[in-house]
Amino acid sequence: MPVVPPPSTDAADDPSHHPSGRIPLSIERNMNARALLPTHKPLLDFFRTSLSSFQSSSSSTPFSVICTLAPRPPRDSPAQLLNHRILANPLPSPFPPVVAPPEKLVVLDSSFNPPSAAHLRMASDAVLFELKNAGTDDKEREKVRLLLLLAVKNADKAAKPAPFEQRLAMMWAFARDVRTSLEETEQGGVNIDVALSTQPFFHEKSAAIAASGFYRPGEDRGGKEGDGKEAETEQVVLVGYDTLIRILDPKYYGPSGNETEAGSAGEAPIRKALDPFFKRARLRVTMRTNDEWGGKDEQTAYVERLLKGEELEKIGGDKAWAKRIELVHGRKEGEVVVSSTLAREAAKKKDWNRLEELVPGEVKKWIEREGLYGDA
Repeated sequence: MPVVPPPSTDAADDPSHHPSGRIPLSIERNMNARALLPTHKPLLDFFRTSLSSFQSSSSSTPFSVICTLAPRPPRDSPAQLLNHRILANPLPSPFPPVVAPPEKLVVLDSSFNPPSAAHLRMASDAVLFELKNAGTDDKEREKVRLLLLLAVKNADKAAKPAPFEQRLAMMWAFARDVRTSLEETEQGGVNIDVALSTQPFFHEKSAAIAASGFYRPGEDRGGKEGDGKEAETEQVVLVGYDTLIRILDPKYYGPSGNETEAGSAGEAPIRKALDPFFKRARLRVTMRTNDEWGGKDEQTAYVERLLKGEELEKIGGDKAWAKRIELVHGRKEGEVVVSSTLAREAAKKKDWNRLEELVPGEVKKWIEREGLYGDA
């Protein structure tokens, strides 16, 4: 690690005393270079090692937080900004709650192949919504966390074209994009966790998160030992309209009938699987218009039928689930259509201007620097 020279005692060299109130260009360039630390190779090695360690223990550990990106501290002066950028870039590490579990855990579960601008909007909007309800001081903001979750087993998607360690690195870059987006608002930032799971289905991932001790601080972290009666953290699971369709598709939960334990008890497999899920989690569904899933009116009509409970009972579900499903608007009229598929195509063509429209800034830098999706 390079040695950082001690601060100069000459006021002329102190950015906070610069006549214009701005950081001199030479120092700003140095700050930008330092901000890239750690370099991409140690970072990629870290995620490769973390992935290998998780996969070797995945039979007993279906969920693990790899690292946490904390909110940046307030920057009251250019000098503090300079000091923070130079000194605050160690390799990532997990940072669990110390005093109390979060009240709301916003979960973005995706293949992150790559993280897109649509993912950024989904995550930022959901976190801001929860922060507005939580309050404005630091303690209230700690009640909300964001979890970026990657499943190393997926019910529908194979592990290609970007390997998992590259996706973890892009998730870390994406976390930085989310943090920047939140910093531009009055609410400020939250802790952002990057995690892995071996579970392919949403209800199984949700159960693994709830069973994990990561979000339940005890005496070993300086917190209070609970009496077992604490309210469970509510998960706010972010999904697109297409994912909602899959979550509510009975084919993913096994056949109905007397040959199954659930069938013999008169309970549909989908209800047995999703009842516990909806007790601990809400679905925040973002509409996906202008693609194979239909337009805004069609998607809204389907969700409205869900909210009335009719469609849920038809598939063997509980109409009470409708109260745990929220529909939010996604792309606005006239905005660019965004998807990970389009982003991969732009990266393959090295169309960096197009890619910039489809993925957040830090993610774009990582894709371009690593040459990802060239053979996609």
